[in-house]
Amino acid sequence: MDSLIAANTHFGFRLFKELKKIHDGNILFSPVGMSTAIGMLFLVTGRATASQLQKVFNLEKDTESTRVKGEEKKIEETEEIHEQFQTFLNEIRKLSDDYELYLANRLFGEKTYLFLQKYLDYVEKYYHASLEPVDFVNAADQSRKKINAWVESQTNEKIKDLFPENSLSSSTKLVLINAIYLKGKWDKEFKKENTKEEEFWLNKSASKSVHMMAQRHSFSFVYLEDLQAKIVEIPYKNSELSMFVLLPNDIDGLEKIVDKVSPEKLVEWTNPGQMETRNVSLRLPRFEVQDTYDLEAALVALGLGEAFSEQNVNCSGMCLQSELQAQKFLHMSFLEVTEAGTEATAATSMAFTVSSDSDCEYVHCNHPFIFFIRHNDSNNILFFGRFSSP
Repeated sequence: MDSLIAANTHFGFRLFKELKKIHDGNILFSPVGMSTAIGMLFLVTGRATASQLQKVFNLEKDTESTRVKGEEKKIEETEEIHEQFQTFLNEIRKLSDDYELYLANRLFGEKTYLFLQKYLDYVEKYYHASLEPVDFVNAADQSRKKINAWVESQTNEKIKDLFPENSLSSSTKLVLINAIYLKGKWDKEFKKENTKEEEFWLNKSASKSVHMMAQRHSFSFVYLEDLQAKIVEIPYKNSELSMFVLLPNDIDGLEKIVDKVSPEKLVEWTNPGQMETRNVSLRLPRFEVQDTYDLEAALVALGLGEAFSEQNVNCSGMCLQSELQAQKFLHMSFLEVTEAGTEATAATSMAFTVSSDSDCEYVHCNHPFIFFIRHNDSNNILFFGRFSSP
């Protein structure tokens, strides 16, 4: 599943760099959730949007050889991405009972609008998503409440009111939803009696009090000499999922190194062959992050502008009428990290209209860091974030 891994990793990291331009504090989103929603949007939508999907997922290589391949090759590669989404969604369903991990997709379509059966069949096949008819024309607000209730039910009631009042109208024809929910226990839990109140440094002159969890165990670890930073892998039960923390040495070091981190390097650094098993003294704050993003500006910057333009995305493969235009692309996320483990969820919607001793690595997360949660078998990143403000 190299293409999908590359697509999700590139998309997630590029989106993170866009979000950090407009968000000073914490950031949390689900790369795989958002790319799943985008994949459903561009399913059977023609040559122009196949090319656009390649741009968004950074699959295009501007070389003479790829230009010679032509449009048919782009469509073939795009279809491969959809097939890999199908395989990934099937793998998610096979996780052990140690986790609660749900990734659900659904379409809510205006009941009088003519969606092509081919599109509905494909979105069911590749993304396990069905279409639920609703009455946007005569009951837009009731439909909005119904959609919000479905999202809430799929995220253990953590994501509420994804669509705020008056966000949908009688002109809305389709709402496309992806919801992802995770609750997992650490492979090695933090003992509550070791949690102490400490200062978390926002910068060199300001700090806030946090509950700092602590443990000392063997973890996969790598020290990045060039960046003056370290990465530690904190596995969940059975190591099917892991949280990775990238912590700079300096309190204000995160912003200095972000632009030096590429998706390829992130994959390389966290490869099992690159990391070493070391005795690690780990201190990680107990934290909670929740945020909502209207992603239109960020997605336009990443190459998805046509979907929001007056010329509209080509949806001729989705419905008989091909004039659909994206009205909103919303993403709401929640994550809680405790001594026992992690609870995290996200929903995406698009509507159209230094060591303490010589034998131990010291990882003290008392200043801003990057983290992500990865499904280890597929190497897909489920959640990506920055924790910089308790």
